[in-house]
Amino acid sequence: MTRSFPLITAHAGSMNTEAHTLRSVRIGLELGADVLEEDIRVTKDGVPVLAHDDEWLTVERFHANIADRTYEELTKLQAEPEIGIVPPLLKLEDILPLVQASGKIINLDLKVDEAIEPAAALVQKFGLLKQAFFSGCERERALLAQRLQPDMSKLLNVNVELFKTMPYREAMIQTCADAREASCMGINIYHGILRQEFVEYAAGQGLPVYAWTVEDETLMRQYAEWGVYSITTRNVASIMHVKKVFQHQQPLV
Repeated sequence: MTRSFPLITAHAGSMNTEAHTLRSVRIGLELGADVLEEDIRVTKDGVPVLAHDDEWLTVERFHANIADRTYEELTKLQAEPEIGIVPPLLKLEDILPLVQASGKIINLDLKVDEAIEPAAALVQKFGLLKQAFFSGCERERALLAQRLQPDMSKLLNVNVELFKTMPYREAMIQTCADAREASCMGINIYHGILRQEFVEYAAGQGLPVYAWTVEDETLMRQYAEWGVYSITTRNVASIMHVKKVFQHQQPLV
């Protein structure tokens, strides 16, 4: 049986580019990624922005809290483009036209509950319901997203603590049950706790597995052989090479 290669998800900051920049988004697209992953927070006035942490470093090297300031206030603290010391704080709306034009998919990694509704509103504005999904959702956020925005697809983010405090199989079963309860389309798991039995069990529950963040080529190949649905990586060039070799070695049918 021929096995297809997993979807390639380009992590924010791929190929050593500055994360949450237009360059980072473009490099993922240029190298052939199927999915782009971006972290989403919201400003005080509800503008979805690309940021992993709430603290944002301004041009004066001052730490501003994104949630405590409006987008306009944060913009006034940014560097002039020609200075280029600190990259501008991008709005989610700034990159969605690129996603729309590419036909690729965007993985919106929610860092706060408050991002659910404004991010979903932009996805709908750009007609990207079939090209976007939420991640960053452990059980409670997944349930909240389902209640607030049932039309948005989402992954359940695995609670790593479950696998530290419960036998692996029990944690695996609980994780899949939580995903089904929140109507998740799949499961997003840190690759350090991923086992083949998890992939196989989740598949049996109709839950494809997305593995993050994988930089080692040997692991990329192993997860592809296990049947992982997507692999998230910053090293998009390496995984494209792994994909080429993998497809060449697959038997013809």
